[in-house]
Amino acid sequence: MPASSEYPVLSRLLSSNAQWSKDVSNTDPSFFKNLARGQAPKVLWIGCADSRVPESVVLACKPGDIFVHRNIANQFHLHDDSALSVLSYAVDVLGVEHVVIVGHTSCGGAAACLKGARELRNSDGTGAHEAPLERWLAPLTSLVASLDISGPEVPDAEALPVVVEENVKMQVENVVSSEIIRKAWSAGKNVHVHGWVYRVEEGRLQDLNISQGPN
Repeated sequence: MPASSEYPVLSRLLSSNAQWSKDVSNTDPSFFKNLARGQAPKVLWIGCADSRVPESVVLACKPGDIFVHRNIANQFHLHDDSALSVLSYAVDVLGVEHVVIVGHTSCGGAAACLKGARELRNSDGTGAHEAPLERWLAPLTSLVASLDISGPEVPDAEALPVVVEENVKMQVENVVSSEIIRKAWSAGKNVHVHGWVYRVEEGRLQDLNISQGPN
């Protein structure tokens, strides 16, 4: 099998990593040794897998600052063991104080749900979700289909931002309704759940002001 470095794209990434490691070590010789001792992030970021929204970059944070879970369209499904495991570890082991659901403009997953919702409105509403991506986005597609903006008379440019925000709101409610958060609040843990939208065209985060906490 060929080595990763034989592929130009990956070779550049490996070289960039080596240079980054060297630069960080020159600036702070103890940085990586301290990092290896453990992590104590105060924030769990649940975001989209989109390559344009790398949390540490857009937040200007260092390794160890943010605990992360990312997937298509920043979903938090209550039956998804991956997401539940991340939330459980973040809250119960790391002791994070803030869980932030972060959507973003120009989201391909949200756009797919808008398209699917419009197709659903024009069908008998019983279409099967065969592909993995369709199954993953099915709850959001159903939500979008219930909104007025899913009609064909609403331009995509007007409808998509609404889908993005409504998606974040739904995921915040999902996190809040999880047994993990409910138990944390019952135990007196000061964990808050927030909803943000990252505006790709501006590089700025918007707080949707929908935070929920134990009080």
